[in-house]
Amino acid sequence: MVHLFDIMYLIKVAGLFGVIAIIFVESGFFFGFFLPGDSLLFAAGFVASRGMFDLPTLLIGCIIAAVLAGYIGYWFGRTAGHKLFEKADSLLFRRKHLDDTRRFFDKYGNKTVVLSRFVPVIRTFAPIFAGIGEMNFRRFSMWNIVGGILWPMIIILAGYYLGRYIPGVEKYLLPIVLVVVLVSVLPGVLEWHRNRKKSV
Repeated sequence: MVHLFDIMYLIKVAGLFGVIAIIFVESGFFFGFFLPGDSLLFAAGFVASRGMFDLPTLLIGCIIAAVLAGYIGYWFGRTAGHKLFEKADSLLFRRKHLDDTRRFFDKYGNKTVVLSRFVPVIRTFAPIFAGIGEMNFRRFSMWNIVGGILWPMIIILAGYYLGRYIPGVEKYLLPIVLVVVLVSVLPGVLEWHRNRKKSV
């Protein structure tokens, strides 16, 4: 169980195509929200700088995985997610929540689909809620592709170039990965705090 949180061990066990598969699951399936997407991409980029992974294959594979998973999440939300709201109102599933979700994605859908890629947990559920909120498919598709390209490319290349051009950086890989995770979580925390202050 300890090894689950050891990113380098996970990469060694999973290999290149295992990394791509993890990104696929984490990006579009609600049960994949706990997987370490950001830190995995960064560490995979670092590993590619050492010649253990082929960089173009890693980039293309993770981009395709992220984009396809986004479509799957959207499809699930569009076809099945709304059924949660068809029953009598409960504590979590109220008709008002569905209407609020639709209004939210009408107004902020483009930005949400792209920026959610960089926020753990949120990136897993954003495509699902875009589907539940019936965001226009063409709009979703365009921004899903943009986010699905930017997220893996930025983080993988950060790990790759850091590993390639900074001598001895492997000694500090764990702290760097922790910083990547914290930076990824920070926007969500700030947004939560901002909304909390507004509601007080």
